[in-house]
Amino acid sequence: MKLDKLFQSLLLTSAIAFSIGTPARADIKVPRTLAQTSTPTLPQGNVVKITGVKANPTEKGVEVILETREGERLQVANRSTGNNFVADITGGQLQLANGDTFTFRSEKPLVGIVEITVVNFDANTVRVTVVGEKALPTVELFDDNSGLIFAVAEASVAPQTPSALPAEEKPTTETPQEQPAAQQDNPIELVVTGELDGYRVPNASTATKTDTPLRDIPGSIQVIPRQILEDQNTTRIQDALQNVSSVNRQGNYGGTDAGGYNIRGFAQEGNFRNGLADNDFFSSVDTANIERIEVLKGPASVLFGQVEPGGIINVVTKQPLSTPYYSADFSAGNYAFYRPSFDISGPLTSDGSLLYRLNVAYQNAGSFRDFNFTERVFVAPVITWNISERSSLTFDFEYQNNNYLFDRGLPSVGDRPAAIPINRFIGLPESIYDDSTLRAGYRFEHQFSKDWQLRNAFSFVFGKSAGTYAIGGYELIDDQFSPIYVGRDNFSRETYTIQTELVGRFNTGSIVHQPLFGVELRRNVWEYNSFDVPDPILLDIFNPNYDVDFPAIPDEKTSSYTTRRDTLGIYLQDQITFADNLKLLVGGRFDAFQRNEDFGTPDEESLSAFSPRVGIVYQPIKPISLYASYTQSFQPDRFLGRSATSDPFKPTRGTQYEVGIKGDINEKLSATLAAYQITKTNVVTLDPNNPDFSVQVGEQRSRGIELDISGEILPGWSIITSYAYTDAITTQDNNIPVGNQLINVPTHAASLWTTYELQNGNLKGLGFSLGLYYVGERNADLENTSILPSYFRTDSAIYYKRDNWRLALNFRNLFNQTYYETSQSRDIIYPGAPFTVIGSFSIQF
Repeated sequence: MKLDKLFQSLLLTSAIAFSIGTPARADIKVPRTLAQTSTPTLPQGNVVKITGVKANPTEKGVEVILETREGERLQVANRSTGNNFVADITGGQLQLANGDTFTFRSEKPLVGIVEITVVNFDANTVRVTVVGEKALPTVELFDDNSGLIFAVAEASVAPQTPSALPAEEKPTTETPQEQPAAQQDNPIELVVTGELDGYRVPNASTATKTDTPLRDIPGSIQVIPRQILEDQNTTRIQDALQNVSSVNRQGNYGGTDAGGYNIRGFAQEGNFRNGLADNDFFSSVDTANIERIEVLKGPASVLFGQVEPGGIINVVTKQPLSTPYYSADFSAGNYAFYRPSFDISGPLTSDGSLLYRLNVAYQNAGSFRDFNFTERVFVAPVITWNISERSSLTFDFEYQNNNYLFDRGLPSVGDRPAAIPINRFIGLPESIYDDSTLRAGYRFEHQFSKDWQLRNAFSFVFGKSAGTYAIGGYELIDDQFSPIYVGRDNFSRETYTIQTELVGRFNTGSIVHQPLFGVELRRNVWEYNSFDVPDPILLDIFNPNYDVDFPAIPDEKTSSYTTRRDTLGIYLQDQITFADNLKLLVGGRFDAFQRNEDFGTPDEESLSAFSPRVGIVYQPIKPISLYASYTQSFQPDRFLGRSATSDPFKPTRGTQYEVGIKGDINEKLSATLAAYQITKTNVVTLDPNNPDFSVQVGEQRSRGIELDISGEILPGWSIITSYAYTDAITTQDNNIPVGNQLINVPTHAASLWTTYELQNGNLKGLGFSLGLYYVGERNADLENTSILPSYFRTDSAIYYKRDNWRLALNFRNLFNQTYYETSQSRDIIYPGAPFTVIGSFSIQF
């Protein structure tokens, strides 16, 4: 199969999608008139601030007014079912002028009405619920200059019992925590509940590619929202992921925050960005443009194609806002660290159809490591065009440049990291690299009806690294001398992804289906060239001499390769609701894979794989979800390999069985307890009959238990905590002893980050944070010849915020513990930073 032609076909599909979704200009404007509940408008992707809610008595009942700025439209979709009138306002948030959020609730405001609530359902949706005592309430919607009006009639004056509209989906959240009921003859008061973003995120899209409550997903998924990034003053994605169970650093490419992660025992390289592949292992991910990070545990090939079986990391970026927003931040700390950044957003046109957002950051830092430095420039503009009530188009770009010292950490001596100062650099200070990454793409969405939506997206990632290396990381000579290899190299990598999806909803009797059909074409291209000095310099790790004659680097290439990987994926998923408390998730994906590479001699191969998934959720009571799932994944080797008989190696396969329980407490605190077993097969190992070749008979197995808790314990007291028990071992191999632990996998690991902020009094806005992180012993290599000791690290923070500004001090490794974060091998071990303090000041307008 020639995937080049399929690339052209998918480009044509993208053009057709645009032609479907782009209306005639006369179709864009919608009259502002009386709107019955049977005429919902459709989401545009805006975030409109609802700054107040008023309830005024009328002759027929009560009017609930959602106040917005004049000219701003709220997008409403009907979710009514049974006796509940439910309207979801997509693209809105209940938010006071000072940034606090609030909820609205009234018990028995009218005859025949049990209660009326208005709450933030998620970070982009407001849910209005009117609960009828015996029948579906009569509710009319009016679009007014002051906002959206819900006119609710008393049952006694309603002309007749209205019939329920076809439900777009079942209600997926419980009633918010009760507040004191307002008097029926007075406007209902607002109750301030806290910050716009908390530690608990009720919905996520990574697991299903639909906006699904976490409690309805038969799998473990953890979300790190923006609030945690800000509270921890996180500038490295690896620091954010320390809050998630079973996620550990896997290497640390060149001493930067680039590289991969270890999830549930298996190494994972490359992240996803807004659901599309971002396979740039060699470039770090800046947090300036991150809205949240979603971690899906276990095999995820059914929606994301070729991935390792441990799980995936999906970064969700910031989107344009419909109201003007301006934010600036400056951070500075020890080791000559300083970082200014700003974030601005708002409309570009008077009608709000064109929105923008721009994030810019500059970072300059030294290090506790000798000679080490990093300089970074980051720019991320985003433009959204709301073409019509039904269609939107977003263009996003991201440019990042890093200039840094290439640092491969410390070696082992015996079965432990060498007993040398953790600041010691094993290399020469001329080892300086420059790395640039450009990300660009678009996302197009068109709503055919309230039940069917078309999505089309394209992503392009281009990265290039070039520099001079003079690095260690090789086997020591006499446990004292490190060979320092010198040379120059450059490495470029490109990732193209085109993805088209159709999402719908229909009923078969009382059973609700939410199907997803998708087609994805992905191309990865790598090109590498090196100019190597053949003989190494020997560096005494106990008494290094950096003042040596730097050798001349040859002008002719000494090694190079080019490889291209094309993948076509076709996938289908159905989220089936049998009852409010019983849900089934089924799906499958077929991938056709083609690889061409040239290591001096051109070669190619074509393979295919099918990846299924099935899971079930049962909710015996509303706050509790019990689930079980079965999933598979596949991952081709990065480079083409063949056996002694010239047969190409098949992709490795991952198979997982998982059971778990999820609990929600008062819509404020969520917990997930999961148990799993993953088996990875087709692992390449030494061929005992032909030592110069390999065979695919290896097997690795990981099983474990995880606990993740996040949310608000009491007003002002937030927490995110995790624990993981992981038993990840080699179960079959011709070279590595059976029973050896996999690299960088602690048997026990736990984390806790908790923040308390004073809610009233003269010191309102003063907050304190405490972070505790325990990581058990890990093996630095698959052969288990070197062990990274366990460690317990304490972090803390203190901050004060008032009105629109915030001042903070963050302390990392408070008690100055010596510890080792991760390794790539026994001779490449990265130590953690000693005591670090960073002060920051931020202001918003």
